[in-house]
Amino acid sequence: MRPEHHEETGGGGLPVPMAWMYSEYIADEVLVTGDLMEPTTLEYRAGRDALALTIFLSDGAGADDLPAARVDELRLLTAYGAGWRRWVCARLEALERPTAPAGAPDPDLSMARAAWRWLEETELLAADLDAISPPPWEPVDDDGEEAETQVWTPAWQLGLPLGHLAVHLY
Repeated sequence: MRPEHHEETGGGGLPVPMAWMYSEYIADEVLVTGDLMEPTTLEYRAGRDALALTIFLSDGAGADDLPAARVDELRLLTAYGAGWRRWVCARLEALERPTAPAGAPDPDLSMARAAWRWLEETELLAADLDAISPPPWEPVDDDGEEAETQVWTPAWQLGLPLGHLAVHLY
């Protein structure tokens, strides 16, 4: 659902990224419905951006919020090991090819690229489940020192599973 471009001589108004904003709205609704994460956290933002990017790049959101076929498609696209990162890069590259007249940047694509940049470049502290307690097959150190393990990961690696789980709960 891409916005129509009207090549008019007057107005000079700013283009509004309606397709991106609608994709973000749908992603936000799915995450809020799932009630998995507080909306003020960076993890929530990562999930919303990953899901919005998936919705936008899979030909945008439809007129109905999310019909069953779209929910199934989102489940497949966000599934672990589905090659989501490669798919996003390929879709963004395909959309960046010049099809519009020069000098008319697509505001939706600009927002999608900004979201992808944030998801790629921002690292979030992930839960290291092995740090909670050692696996039962490993000996326990009784040194008295507890080394704090921190695992930093790109935001999309936390946001994608969050989005996937929210789609399942939708």
